Amino acid sequence: MRTLTLLFACFLLFSCADKPVSDATVVGVIPYKGISSEKVAMLRQSITEYYGVETKLLPEAVPTKTAFVNIKSPRYRADSLIALQQRSMPEGVDYVMGLTESDISVTKKDADGAVKKPEWKYNDFGIMGLAYCPGKSCIISGFRLKHKDREVHFGRFKKVAIHELGHNFGLPHCPNKKCVMTDAVEKIATIYNAQPELCEDCKKKIL
Repeated sequence: MRTLTLLFACFLLFSCADKPVSDATVVGVIPYKGISSEKVAMLRQSITEYYGVETKLLPEAVPTKTAFVNIKSPRYRADSLIALQQRSMPEGVDYVMGLTESDISVTKKDADGAVKKPEWKYNDFGIMGLAYCPGKSCIISGFRLKHKDREVHFGRFKKVAIHELGHNFGLPHCPNKKCVMTDAVEKIATIYNAQPELCEDCKKKIL
């Protein structure tokens, strides 16, 4: 059964018998309205350089109205967006990644499937990214990655993109706190401390 992963929650283990990443892998990149073409280009380059995959720029999109919520603040449900992205994935693309500056959210649940406590906090919880693990679709939002320093902001965006795409490739969270696949545990500081790369154990599973 397909499982969703927050930035950062992944429950499926990946079998390293199959390597999902090769130079023939194509990642389609969807720029949502409002994100700069410069940032999209830099992120595409980062993904290509790191994973050795090809990226294909897909048409600009506007988040579907059915994904919009205004429970605590105006934002979009990330689970709805990645589901739509995967259903609409064009031919010739193996994975699809959405890039947005809009705020995105999910409902965080415990191991029993109940909304985590306190419900007011986790029923509509703002996140930085979401991905199927494994699966074909992920989305990254720059809304919670803001920083006055442009390089710091982009560095955060890059790490989250590598992390979420890693989930698509089947990687669970990593106990190595320096690995980009570590669980952020709801803290931006965790992203800052992690390196923008996979640890050796994670690399062996997919590369």
